[in-house]
Amino acid sequence: MPPNLVYVGTYTKPGRSEGIYVFGMDPTSGRLEPRHTVRDVVNPSFLAFDPHERFLFAVNETNDYEGKEQGAVSSFAIDPSSGNLTFLSKQPTGGGDSCHLCTDPTGRYLFVANHEHGNVAVLPIGEDGRLGPMTDLRQHEGSGPGPSQQGPHAHFVTTDPTGRFVMVVDKGIDRVMVYRLDAGSGKLVPNDPPHGQLHPGAAPRHIAFHPNGRYAYVNGEADMTITAFAYDGARGAFEELHYLSTLPEGAGADGYSTAQIVVEPSGRYVYVSNRGHDTIAMFAIDQTNGRLRAIGHEPSGGRTPRNFNVDPSGTFLYAANQGTDTIVPFRIDRASGKLTPTGDAIPVGSPVCLIFTRG
Repeated sequence: MPPNLVYVGTYTKPGRSEGIYVFGMDPTSGRLEPRHTVRDVVNPSFLAFDPHERFLFAVNETNDYEGKEQGAVSSFAIDPSSGNLTFLSKQPTGGGDSCHLCTDPTGRYLFVANHEHGNVAVLPIGEDGRLGPMTDLRQHEGSGPGPSQQGPHAHFVTTDPTGRFVMVVDKGIDRVMVYRLDAGSGKLVPNDPPHGQLHPGAAPRHIAFHPNGRYAYVNGEADMTITAFAYDGARGAFEELHYLSTLPEGAGADGYSTAQIVVEPSGRYVYVSNRGHDTIAMFAIDQTNGRLRAIGHEPSGGRTPRNFNVDPSGTFLYAANQGTDTIVPFRIDRASGKLTPTGDAIPVGSPVCLIFTRG
């Protein structure tokens, strides 16, 4: 796989995007240059590689697939020379608005979070990258106090740094659900303890682990917060340390929501995107205890920073501004964690997700 490739997932339903975009990244300037486009893919909003970067998987974020209220997921082969994509397969996910996905550490299974119905699907991955029918569909139960919490809404799925646990962030029930994977059957088994608990009304959206595996950070979509946890990787257990606002002091939160959270590769800083306020909130991480200190806010360079990501070297942060159809790169100051725009704005219709090859 060539290094310094960037794959961008988008929303195609507004008619502003054609599908999945592949860019080459200049590691010195941060500039993105178009390489390849995969068209005729329905709302490939979030993307994921298999562990060896041979295949790419994309959710198809819809609530109408094969005549049912459900989304789908597609798989693609990655050309090892060019990085171009070739469609392989597509499967239903058993829940509406499939919005996030990841593989297990072996690359044998794919996990998909379904927002609309609050469940998570497991699908087997063949040796050739083709997806098989679901082996499990784990339904969440419950609700929360907020207007967007009348039922469960699974929004993010990842394995923990040990690879032993599967985490599903559910914004409808203020919990990070914790599972183990039975690799023989492809079933998710509830862990003991079964979840990490957030404060009521947080509506947790995404989670980011510290590189040392001892801390985790979760952004509250509804109440504009970031919560720091101590994480026990032996038990799959969370202990809340504290939480902070992602907005400047005194700023109102009406009409705002957080979206993405990323710990940069050194583990010194964590960033959260604020939609509506249209900023990236910056926090320094205390390396001795995992607690956070707010260090400022940087305008995202556009409207509605739905997603952002940091390149593997930790040099650049790329903000995907869904509302203004641009990806804006920032240089990260390693000493302070502050962001400085490079001056570029790459046009991409309705960008939602960016992922980088390791090469």
